[in-house]
Amino acid sequence: QVQLVESGGGLVQSGGSLTLPCAASGRAFSVKVMGWFRQAPGKERNFVAATTWSGVNTYFADSVKGRFTISRDNAKNTVYLQMNSLKPEDTAVYYCAADVNGSVWPPRTNDMDYWGKGTLVTVSS
Repeated sequence: QVQLVESGGGLVQSGGSLTLPCAASGRAFSVKVMGWFRQAPGKERNFVAATTWSGVNTYFADSVKGRFTISRDNAKNTVYLQMNSLKPEDTAVYYCAADVNGSVWPPRTNDMDYWGKGTLVTVSS
């Protein structure tokens, strides 16, 4: 089992920045890929960004490319989503997820094995 806890969400103005940490515990050593997904009200959950646990490979959705970065601190078993130039359309609940197989790249929602409870990001115009 892998437990994931996101934090860092909140209210930010358009153009602002936020960093979302995701701390992994339990069998974190088994994780191959970490991903961030988001779900806006009334919409499906969508992929945002992913990184291999080694950090060698990263991947971003087109909608956030150039604005978001993903990084990890293996010593802390923590992955970070740095979000810059935020837009109102980035408003969503952001979920951290872990894939222990790493067989699909970039990962899809259904490829992820463990999920955090999510953290709400609201971007005001």
